[in-house]
Amino acid sequence: MNSLAYKCAAFLVIALMIRTLWLPRFSNFRGIPNSRFSLDPNLDNEKSKFLEVPQIVWGLNNQKIAFARACLTARMLNRTLLMPSLSASLFYKEVEQLRSISFDKVFQFDEFNARCGGFVRLGRYSEVSNTRDVFELQKGSGRRWTVDKDLQQLREFAKAPYDEYQTIRVVGKNPFLWHDHWPARDYAKIFECLVLVEEISREADKVVSKIREIGMEERNRVAPLQNNVNATLQTMPYVAVHMRIEKDWMIHCKKLERRLNVSEICSSKEQIKQRVGNIVGLETPIVMYLAVADDLLEDNSILEGWGEGLLPYEKKKLGVLNTYKKHPYLIQSAIDYEVCLRSNVFVGNTFSTFSSLIVLERTQLMMSEGAAQRCGLDVRWPSYAYNLEGESNGPRGWAANMLDVSFQAISYGSNHVSCQ
Repeated sequence: MNSLAYKCAAFLVIALMIRTLWLPRFSNFRGIPNSRFSLDPNLDNEKSKFLEVPQIVWGLNNQKIAFARACLTARMLNRTLLMPSLSASLFYKEVEQLRSISFDKVFQFDEFNARCGGFVRLGRYSEVSNTRDVFELQKGSGRRWTVDKDLQQLREFAKAPYDEYQTIRVVGKNPFLWHDHWPARDYAKIFECLVLVEEISREADKVVSKIREIGMEERNRVAPLQNNVNATLQTMPYVAVHMRIEKDWMIHCKKLERRLNVSEICSSKEQIKQRVGNIVGLETPIVMYLAVADDLLEDNSILEGWGEGLLPYEKKKLGVLNTYKKHPYLIQSAIDYEVCLRSNVFVGNTFSTFSSLIVLERTQLMMSEGAAQRCGLDVRWPSYAYNLEGESNGPRGWAANMLDVSFQAISYGSNHVSCQ
């Protein structure tokens, strides 16, 4: 009993028993696949599950909404969203015109995960260890596929047996057309994590610098002694006006007004100019950057008839048209969006997705700084809606209502303008 051989044999038996009982639970310690537990939180099985979504298409802002909706779906399913493909071209039914572009060619991948850490996560396809462990989720469609049915389906796919698959691949319509189950503040959080890649951001820098240079030259010409004291190129203010007056928009908004029985969606050039000129407290002279569709760049009437001290410029008159034209549609839109987002004063249309997303982000910026007041020129990122009449026949002050329970209210409703 006390012999050395017996003690060695007993030790070996005990060691084998411990190995049998404990090794399966910690088999992933060295990266062994198909484990259920892990000592390394970065290798946790829950974080090795993914959601794959269809190609994201249409305009920049529709794609941003679709991306956010895909992220929030992945969050509900407790999965990492596999980096989706965006569309560099603008098309609707002509699929052959699709030009795919990787998400990380437009937005910073690592910065997104750094900012949204703990909320959602974006992954690469190279992270998927088993490409065959996939379940295809067919999204419902049609009038009978209600919001409640869609939500119930998502809840079911967050549980067994579907949660055992490494990847759930959603097939069917693109995420912009999915039902919405999330409040405005969740979308705002996703948008806050989207940072343009340096190449695109530098292009926006060029446009903003050009606007500010013209503004400084004009102020120095009008009152050189008064404005030279504190003015710098970085602080020179400008106004961005998103003008929706192109023919296809006017046709669409007129139909929308008839369907909704309202009269505050469409705005003429004359109404926009009049209301912007009546913004209370706006210091002049000031450059007005007009964000307009390319087919309006030959229409000189959009540059005429503005109030005294309002200096209208669009990309052609500004001399930056080539900066835009060397890029595909999606990048051009991203540059314009950034120029409007950075403006000291923004004026848009509450029924435009482009305008609505800018106001949502500007409202989020104000909230992050703890601003109690969100409208008027006394706040840092004031926004206005020219399709709604406000003080002194000017545009109405506009801030997104983060308490809205769905994003649709933010995107398509003049009744949800909030300045509280």
